Amino acid sequence: MHEQHLYDYAVLRVVPKVEREEFINIGLMMFCKRQKYLRIQHHIPIEKIQLFDIEFDIEQLKINLDSFSKICSGKKEGGPIATFEIAERFRWLTAVKSSSIQTSRPHSGFSINLEATFDKLYLELVL
Repeated sequence: MHEQHLYDYAVLRVVPKVEREEFINIGLMMFCKRQKYLRIQHHIPIEKIQLFDIEFDIEQLKINLDSFSKICSGKKEGGPIATFEIAERFRWLTAVKSSSIQTSRPHSGFSINLEATFDKLYLELVL
């Protein structure tokens, strides 16, 4: 029998106009403490974002998402936060923010295959 792993995930959202609180799901982050697993993936639907705000800075969004990825993967280019333990990085990235990139509250689940579960959630919630 395969072992079930407890995981947490959060949906990455872009909020083109923060004051309106409207968002578009653009990515997913998943964390499993026992497996020391932290993965992030995103997709930028430029046309959809521009429907909310034609002047939204897509290039800055790409830079910011790249920072999220570097922190998530623990790369030193991600700055001091990237040196935190995996759980601390996940918690920092999912902390409540009032910026144009926000995350959902973390949700939990069990999986015997974290990669397959990530891919399934990404398809359902992002694409």
